[in-house]
Amino acid sequence: MRGAVAGRPAPATWCLWALAAVVGACSRSEPDLSPKDASPTPAASPSTNERPPELLYLPDGGDVGPPRAPGQSVLPGPWGFAKRCPAEMVDVAGRFCVDRYEAQLVDEKSGREISPYYHPARAQTAREYGRWQKARLESEVALSREMPVPVPPSWQLSEEFSPKAEVRASVTPNGYVSGDAAARACAQAGKRLCTQEEWVTACRGEKNRKFPYGDKYEQGRCNVFRESHPALLLHGNPSINHLDPRLLKVKSNGKPLLRKTGETPDCKSEWGSDAIYDMVGNLDEWVDDPKGRFSGGFFSRSTREGCDSSVTAHPRSYYDYSLGVRCCR
Repeated sequence: MRGAVAGRPAPATWCLWALAAVVGACSRSEPDLSPKDASPTPAASPSTNERPPELLYLPDGGDVGPPRAPGQSVLPGPWGFAKRCPAEMVDVAGRFCVDRYEAQLVDEKSGREISPYYHPARAQTAREYGRWQKARLESEVALSREMPVPVPPSWQLSEEFSPKAEVRASVTPNGYVSGDAAARACAQAGKRLCTQEEWVTACRGEKNRKFPYGDKYEQGRCNVFRESHPALLLHGNPSINHLDPRLLKVKSNGKPLLRKTGETPDCKSEWGSDAIYDMVGNLDEWVDDPKGRFSGGFFSRSTREGCDSSVTAHPRSYYDYSLGVRCCR
């Protein structure tokens, strides 16, 4: 036979023989060394106190972990783009984060809420509280004589403290905030004041509109250009007594001029499925400008400029009832 050598199989036969040998070798099992009369060992049942293993979630673009069995947890993330900003902030085009609401201030060390009706410092709080308890009784305006002065927490009158910005829905945002205090409050929260460009970008939303809700001014959509001014109602003159702690408690037509955070749902700057509230109206908000600047307009400011509304007439040390803060990161 051509290609065959005496005593050896042909090449094709050799390949088949070698393959069979390998397969046979791999299929051999180890010899059974257990006693033939031994009873089968029952399978070990898991301890009821043993926690199931944790799952390491490897995201594929989403930000939700897989289903979990009782007692089972997913190892910490972040898992995806949606976690770039803290829960209380909104992601603006992947560039920076902005607080969803205007800030409520608390004492940085104790977490105690600072009265929203006074400048966030002990000396100023004590001075204005004492002054207006007396001044209201001497007023020529009936509403001013009748309206009580809000009582600050006793510790705010006697202890030094440092403001920290917190973000919550349905709370009264702090007014009477200077630009310097606003910057400190953001820093204590691990954030910073927004730049003017960031502030305007966030306000205009992802559709880049002049107002949070659209391109044309609509009265009542945001809490701005209200029907009256609190100083006019309390003092008969909108240009005086802007440190009166009652100005943020004044009502017009039975409704508060200052609203709680998020209570003007039409005034939201949309980013994806999330939104920032009250960037126009409610309180003016300090931005990062060494010469002093605040943006957005407060509830009684007669402006129809929307996100483009900005005031540069006061230094960062200035404060009055209409000034609050919102932070960026």
